[in-house]
Amino acid sequence: MTAGNVELKVTFLSPLTPKDYKRQSLIFSYMDIEVSSLDGSEHDVQLYTDISAEWASGSLTEVAQWDFGSTDGLLYHKVWKQNQQTFTEVSDRAEWGNWYYATKQVDGLTYMSGADVDVRSMFDKTGSLGNRKDMKFRPINQDWPVFGYALNMGSVGATPRKQLFTIGLCQEDAIHFLGGTGLTILQSLWKSYFGNDLAALSFFYHDYDESNKLSTDLDTQISGDSKAAAGDNYAILTTLAARQAFGATQLVGTQDKYFLFLKEISSNGNTQTIDVIYPASPIFYYTNPDLVKLMLDPHFENQENGHYPNKYAEHDLGTHYPNATGHPDGNDEAMPVEECAMGVVPRNRQRCSLPSNSPPTTSPALANQTNLALKEIIGLAAMGEMSRLVGDTNSSDYYTSTAKDYMTKWQTLGINKSANPPHATLTYNDASTHGLLYNLYNDALLSTHLVPDSVYTMQSTFYPTIKQQYGVPLDTRNPFYTKGDWEVFCAAVASSSTRDMLIGDLAKWVGETSSSEPFSDLYETNSGVQTPGIDFKARPVMGGMFALLVLPKGYVAPQ
Repeated sequence: MTAGNVELKVTFLSPLTPKDYKRQSLIFSYMDIEVSSLDGSEHDVQLYTDISAEWASGSLTEVAQWDFGSTDGLLYHKVWKQNQQTFTEVSDRAEWGNWYYATKQVDGLTYMSGADVDVRSMFDKTGSLGNRKDMKFRPINQDWPVFGYALNMGSVGATPRKQLFTIGLCQEDAIHFLGGTGLTILQSLWKSYFGNDLAALSFFYHDYDESNKLSTDLDTQISGDSKAAAGDNYAILTTLAARQAFGATQLVGTQDKYFLFLKEISSNGNTQTIDVIYPASPIFYYTNPDLVKLMLDPHFENQENGHYPNKYAEHDLGTHYPNATGHPDGNDEAMPVEECAMGVVPRNRQRCSLPSNSPPTTSPALANQTNLALKEIIGLAAMGEMSRLVGDTNSSDYYTSTAKDYMTKWQTLGINKSANPPHATLTYNDASTHGLLYNLYNDALLSTHLVPDSVYTMQSTFYPTIKQQYGVPLDTRNPFYTKGDWEVFCAAVASSSTRDMLIGDLAKWVGETSSSEPFSDLYETNSGVQTPGIDFKARPVMGGMFALLVLPKGYVAPQ
């Protein structure tokens, strides 16, 4: 942006270092400000920035407290909720922990805390702040306390002047977990690397060059791989989704035993929801496959230690993040086939049968769903392969033969062969229905070679016949709703022309939607609006945008 003949360049960076747990465990971001002259002449420049106490709580009537200090060449504002409520959120905001807003101590830098109108007016009138601290702690919405910096950058010419700021949250206690030793408190993983908040803050600030390099290298890799896989439109989707997916995760524990926890953002706030981990998983497989294990391990520990009474996989580990206290009463959301088929059953060596009213992750309960049944059948084939790998030949033969038998029956029950063109139905033997057959992706991902090529080709031919302006509807229960993550799963195993259509329409929606919400996975294909009344936004499921990038090397979809 420009002001007269002065250019102001602001670079925001939320680092992404999936293989470096020390760096990835820090919940901090950078704001790098660069100022330069556009006309070659020198100009006097003063810079102002602040944050408000609204960061400290989701309730504006809560009392905020704050402090100001210095450490290792840095100045910092520290803000927190006076009445800390560990493991509590209000309006998706943490009610515990300390927020830090820091910058390097340099000549010309002043600071101030106080009412927003007072602090900002001080800068507006004088170009600096009074190095004063407002010690009247109060509710967030009372005289709206803010915490500001002003920097007199002096005469700025063609050579840029820079100043780096960081903001971040430090929580020592991160997750309340019901695991092998009962209820326990898991600390943030960064505590294993740093003795206290200030040590973490100092490391993060002074690590900017390396953190920026690592993140930029990964961003470049994502963009390059995406363009190679499916062009510029695909790169739009993956680059937009990357930080959204990781932003829902948190590394916790110690260097000896650690987990990656995930929050089901916006839809209901569940902790470690299996049917959210599943669609999000492609980005984690792409950046560091170990992260998928770190998300599933808490489920295995919880269930293997007898904390869940049902004989199928648990839907989630807690009704609201960061409480992973499980469901000892068994009263979680009952989605047995969906959760089992997503990979928990193979690890627990259990088997799920298909209830007539089992709901999928995208919809209410519905009997005999073609797409959900396909996921179960592929899951059986995968279990057969896992049994073979551990030398259990009898189980391997049983699961493999069962999957093949079911696959034959599935093609009879779940395909409308008389339609023009033929297509999979939403439910068995209902020729009037159809839907995105996104679970076909698993056959390609796992190389089970269970589904005939003709099914892939059939769906690739069908989707263009029902597309709308911004994509293909999810299924016939609503003529307009669709899910972007599932569209990309379908694109990954479609012919090149259908793949490009699906990805192109989704990228078009991203560019043209009137919605101002963060990247939503649920929208309307005719109008492009985010679906009214269903608050899906900023959800980690958009990690599914990476579905094309984790298929077996050399995979080519049937054309």
